[in-house]
Amino acid sequence: MWAQAVKDSSHDMHDNKRSLDAHTLPPFIVIDGVINFRDVGGYATSNPELIVKPHVVFRSGEVTRITEDGKQELRKLGVRKIFDLRTDGEIKDYNTATALMDGIEIVRAPVVGGDWSNPVALVARLKEFEANERETFVIAYSECLGGAGPAYELILTHLRDHPEDGCLLHCTAGKDRTGLFACLLLMTLGASDEDIAKDYALTTVGLAPVLPMLAARYEKNPIFQENWQGMLNMGSSREENMLAVIAMIRDKFGGAEGWIKSATSLKDEDIEKIRKNLLVPKA
Repeated sequence: MWAQAVKDSSHDMHDNKRSLDAHTLPPFIVIDGVINFRDVGGYATSNPELIVKPHVVFRSGEVTRITEDGKQELRKLGVRKIFDLRTDGEIKDYNTATALMDGIEIVRAPVVGGDWSNPVALVARLKEFEANERETFVIAYSECLGGAGPAYELILTHLRDHPEDGCLLHCTAGKDRTGLFACLLLMTLGASDEDIAKDYALTTVGLAPVLPMLAARYEKNPIFQENWQGMLNMGSSREENMLAVIAMIRDKFGGAEGWIKSATSLKDEDIEKIRKNLLVPKA
C-alpha cells in the first residue's frame, strides 16, 4: 500500500524517465546493505569556475544492514567517519544499532526537533501533514533546526578540520535530518536552490527498492495505520517542499550561514574554511 502510494505521488516528478535501476546511477553509489546512498558533491555553484568537491560527503539511510562487502566499499570511497543522526529511542524501538567497522569511526549525533515520542503530538502532526503537506514540512524542519545545532556542528567541524577524510551522514531513511543538513551545506557552498531541491527529491528514487521493508516497519504502529495519508505525505520528498524550506531558512535565519552562526559555535572564518575545503575547480 505505501509503496504504491509513494510511487503514484512521485509520478509527475519522474515523468517516466527514470528506470527501476535509477538508484544504481550517479549520484547514487551501490553500497551493499545500505539504502539511499549517494554523493553530495559534484554540484555547480554560484561561482561558474567551482563545483562542490565530490567523494567527500556522502548521505544515506540507516547502515544497520551493511554487509562485509559494503564495509569494504565504504573504505574504498575514503569514508573514515559515519555520523548517525538517529535518536537513541528510535534505535532501541526498531532494534537498529550499527555494528562497529574497522577503520571507520561511528559518531552518535542525534538530531532532536519536535516531540515525536508523544503519541498525541504525533497524531496531530500526521493530521497536519494530511491537510497541508508543504506548510507542515516547513514547520517540522524549522523545529528540527531548533534542536540540530550540536549534531550538525559535529559534522561541520569535521569538514573544517579533516577535509581529506570522507564522511557519511545518515538518519533512518536519509531524507529529513540528513536532507536538511545536505540543504544547509549546499546552500553554504553556493549550490542553486533548484539543485538542492532535486538532490532532496532523489530520495524517492533511493528508497524505491526498500519501500516494502519500510512499510512493514511503520504499518505495525497503530498511529501510522490510522493516519496513513498523513504518513505518506510525511514520507514524501518533493522538490517543492524543499524549495519552501529553503525560503524559510532565508526568511527566519538569513540563510544557511545565519543558522550556522546562531545554532553552533562556528564563526565566519570557520565557514570560509569549509568552503575552501569543499569547493574545487570545475573540470
